[in-house]
Amino acid sequence: MVKKKKSGRKKAIKYLHVLQPNSAGIDIGATEIYIAVPEDRSSKPVRRFDTFTDDLHDAAKWLKECDIESIAMESTGVYWIPIFQILDIYGFEVILVNARHVKNVPGRKTDVIDCQWLQYLHSVGLLRGSFRPAQDICAVRSLLRHRNNLVKAASSHIQHLQKSLTQMNLQIHNVISDITGVTGLAIIDAILAGERNPKILAELRDPRIKADKKTIIKSLTGDFRSEHIFTLKQTLQSYRNYRQLIQDCDGEIENHLNEFESSINLDDAPPIPPSTPKRKPKGNELNFDLRKHMYRLLGTDLTQIDGISSLTAHVIFTEIGPDLSKFKNVKHFCSWLGLCPNNKISGGKILSSHTRPGTNRVAQALRISANSLWNSKSYLGNYFRRMRSRHGAPKAITATAHKLARVVYHLVKNQKLFDDTIFAEQEINHQKRFEKRIITQAKSLGFKLIPA
Repeated sequence: MVKKKKSGRKKAIKYLHVLQPNSAGIDIGATEIYIAVPEDRSSKPVRRFDTFTDDLHDAAKWLKECDIESIAMESTGVYWIPIFQILDIYGFEVILVNARHVKNVPGRKTDVIDCQWLQYLHSVGLLRGSFRPAQDICAVRSLLRHRNNLVKAASSHIQHLQKSLTQMNLQIHNVISDITGVTGLAIIDAILAGERNPKILAELRDPRIKADKKTIIKSLTGDFRSEHIFTLKQTLQSYRNYRQLIQDCDGEIENHLNEFESSINLDDAPPIPPSTPKRKPKGNELNFDLRKHMYRLLGTDLTQIDGISSLTAHVIFTEIGPDLSKFKNVKHFCSWLGLCPNNKISGGKILSSHTRPGTNRVAQALRISANSLWNSKSYLGNYFRRMRSRHGAPKAITATAHKLARVVYHLVKNQKLFDDTIFAEQEINHQKRFEKRIITQAKSLGFKLIPA
C-alpha cells in the first residue's frame, strides 16, 4: 500500500479585514480578569490580573504600553464597573457588549479563549457597545435604583407587621386600608406601649377611616403574647429605619438634580400648573417637587402625557438622560427599549414577531403607564382599550407603551410641550375606518344604514 505524501503547504486561514487594530478584549470575573491584545504588541499577548485597585491600574498601564485605544468587555453583573471607571480615567474607549452577542463557538470555553474571542470580534468591527448614559446621569441612576431596593425592603417589613398582628389575631390590618398610615401606626405604638383595651385603642382611629368604631373594637380584640409583641416591636423599628433611609436618599437625589444644568429657562417658560392642587407626597413618592426638576432638565413636561407620572419621567431621565442623539431615530429608540416586533424570518416567512425579552427599566415604566390608561377618556385610553379588545391585555400594554415611547422621544428630542390635538386627526381617521367597516358588515347582512 502506497502512502500519499503530505503536501508541504499549509492551508491558508482567511481572516476578516481588521478595522480596529488597536483593540483589546477583557474577560471579567469576580477575583481576576484576563486581557488579550494583538499578538504583535507583546511577547505575552494574554495576561491575567487580579481585581484589586492597584492591579487594575497596572493593567491599564500595560494596555497603554501596548498602544491600545479601544477595549471591549462584557457587562457581567457589577464587576465591570470599577474596571470601566479606571480605564475611562486613562482615556480608553471602552464598550460594553451584550453576552448574547459574543457567544463563543461550541467547544472549549476558558477565560483565555473568551478574552481572545472578544478582542478578535472587536478588531474586525463585529461588536456594538451597549448604551450607557453620561457619568453624572449614572450617579443619579444608582441612587434611584438604591432607593427602589429600600422601598422593596420597607414593603417586606409591612408584611412582617401584618404577620405579627395575625399571630395575635388582631385583624386591624384587614379593617383599615393602610396599616402604616396615621391610624395603624398610632394603634401599633399604643400596643407596644402596653395598652390592651380595644375600646381605648379604637379611639385612636382617624376620622377619615370608613370602618365604624364597633368593627375596629372587634378587630383589636386578640391574644397579646409576649413573643409576638417582641417581633412586632423590632419589625416596626426596622420599617421606620428604612423610611428614614428613603427620606435621606430623596435628599441626596435632589442635591444631585440641582447640580445639572437646565435645558429650559423657567422664568421664560414656567411649567404648566398641575391639574390637582399641591399636596403632600403619598406612598413611595419622592419627598420634593420632582415634576419641576424633570421639566427643567428634560425641557418638556412629560407628565402632561396621559398615564405618565413624575416618577416615570424620572426613570426616563436617570436611564437615558436628556440627550437622545445616540439614537438615530425613534425606531432605534423603540428597538433599544424592546417594544417593537422582533421579526425572525426564514425562507421568506415570518417565524416569530414577538418582542425581544429583556428587563429595560424604561420599558417597564412605560408598560406600567400604559396599564394605567384603562379608564382614561383620552385618545391614548381609547387606543389601549381598542388594542385590548383585539389582542388581549399583554399585547395591548406593549402596543400602548410603544406609542408612549414614540411620544416621549419626539417631545424630549425637540423639547416641545405635549399637545393632545395631534391625536385629533388620528381619531378622525379611526372613526372613518370604523364607519366604513360597520357599513360593509351591514351590507353583507342585507341591511342599509341611514345616518340619524
